[in-house]
Amino acid sequence: MLNWEEFDKDDDTTTAKPVQAAGQQAPAQTERLDSEGDALAHDARAVDATDSAAVARAKAALNELDIQEGLDDLEGSSARVHVGDKQMINARADLNQLVPFKYDWAWQKYLDGCANHWMPQEVNMNADIATWKSADGLTEDERRIVKRNLGFFSTADSLVANNLVLAVYRLITNPECRQYILRQAFEEAIHTHAYQYCIESLGMDEGEIFNMYHEIPSVAKKASWGLKYTRSISDPEFKTGTPETDRQFLKNLIAYYCVLEGIFFYCGFTQILSMGRRNKMTGTAEQFQYILRDESMHLNFGIDMINQIKIENPHLWDAQMKDEATQMILQGTQLEIEYARDTMPRGVLGMNAAMMEDYLKFIANRRLTQIGLKEEYPGATNPFPWMSEIMDLKKEKNFFETRVIEYQTGGALSWD
Repeated sequence: MLNWEEFDKDDDTTTAKPVQAAGQQAPAQTERLDSEGDALAHDARAVDATDSAAVARAKAALNELDIQEGLDDLEGSSARVHVGDKQMINARADLNQLVPFKYDWAWQKYLDGCANHWMPQEVNMNADIATWKSADGLTEDERRIVKRNLGFFSTADSLVANNLVLAVYRLITNPECRQYILRQAFEEAIHTHAYQYCIESLGMDEGEIFNMYHEIPSVAKKASWGLKYTRSISDPEFKTGTPETDRQFLKNLIAYYCVLEGIFFYCGFTQILSMGRRNKMTGTAEQFQYILRDESMHLNFGIDMINQIKIENPHLWDAQMKDEATQMILQGTQLEIEYARDTMPRGVLGMNAAMMEDYLKFIANRRLTQIGLKEEYPGATNPFPWMSEIMDLKKEKNFFETRVIEYQTGGALSWD
């Protein structure tokens, strides 16, 4: 029987050898393995009698492959990444190297987004279908709200996704932020899917709903306002790196994060969620609840990104840029006030356009201060404090009692 104490004793007849650190190999052994591996890889490309003509051509083409040419095409340098080089825009570091992280908050938001995964089909729409088809299930004012909001949001999330995929992802040069942007783009696809799922479930006229951004002025204005900040930077030839182009990109981020996602969503979401609180259209309201929680995370990520760009590029945040950013947020607020008046010309669901205007001014003040600007609506207050509770991912149970509140997957599930 082996005696481990005797086994571990040094052998007096041999010279003790230095112990390699765990997970490491001796340099000579590593070189030998590299040499053997290279030789075997080279042999694998030799043409033999069993190869078809196509396989032989493929192997011959790889013999002509210039590896350096491919490496040169990768963005960034080939040197090891230093955290200080991983800037938000115009970075010197290789953006294909994820670690070491510079912005831990971006990686954490990516992980939180993954944990909060959900799909539209998981929400039961049977009660909504019965309510929508019933002649007295909803008032005309309530039906107008449902249709207007599905019409706007079914397009709005597509605009946001297009902006992310065609412009923002390409121009942000920090890898961990890019990782979150990929997750956000997928979530925007889920949101568009959710709106389509609601429209299809309720048997709505899809042509009417999906064309509202062409045909309804209050919807069209919001879509058009957002699109004007995408035109230049979505051009594949557009590049940051000059004060002018950097400013254009920063304005795009403010337009999409602070206004499209930070203001344009709030009237419609408040209306639909208020309907759910009254036990009407609870499936649709539940979908909107999950979407709003995702959008709240998108908004916080975007504001962090905007503020980091300001820190790294203080020359961009001059008096002119501050004034332009203020005007963008105020214009977005005005468009949302007009949308509120159009969607509910009369009081409905315990709210009216005047209350919504107060709420939007309160939201606008928050957006302004979050990026370092002064409030423009002194004394504005929140008439809907329950909205803050719904957006809090960690707080209350789902008031519809139909699903795990944090809608987390796998090992991340939390059962309160």
